[in-house]
Amino acid sequence: MRLYQAQKGESHVKQSAMLTTASLLTILFMTLHLTGDILFQLAPAGLGNLFAVFVLAVQLYGTLVLGGRRAGYIIVLLGSVLGLVVPVVHMKGTRGVIGGDIGNSSQAFLFVWTLLALGITSAFSVILSASALLSLPWRRNRRTSTAA
Repeated sequence: MRLYQAQKGESHVKQSAMLTTASLLTILFMTLHLTGDILFQLAPAGLGNLFAVFVLAVQLYGTLVLGGRRAGYIIVLLGSVLGLVVPVVHMKGTRGVIGGDIGNSSQAFLFVWTLLALGITSAFSVILSASALLSLPWRRNRRTSTAA
């Protein structure tokens, strides 16, 4: 029985480390993507980008400070779902990769690679955070310990 518990604990640590790594990579790729959007003038360079910085800071907080807690898993899940939306929007949009000027640029390879990497790490983070959320107990034990 003890051997099984050790393996289960090691698996949880491994999954937690993978989720942290995938979430940090998602944040990195999202910042690279936002930079590309600004350079290709798909997003205006202005104070509106501070909202994206705030969202990424919240995801970073959920990853590093709230890691292993229900709130952290939820934040990472929501941020990763947002990261999954970005490649879809750019692949379908008229100004995106397919129909826009990005495909004619010399920096198109890096932009498209960043989109693909963002999609991969986001999908992996969604899977890991959803798995972690489902493995948590749904209710807390509200046993009160009374000294007799």
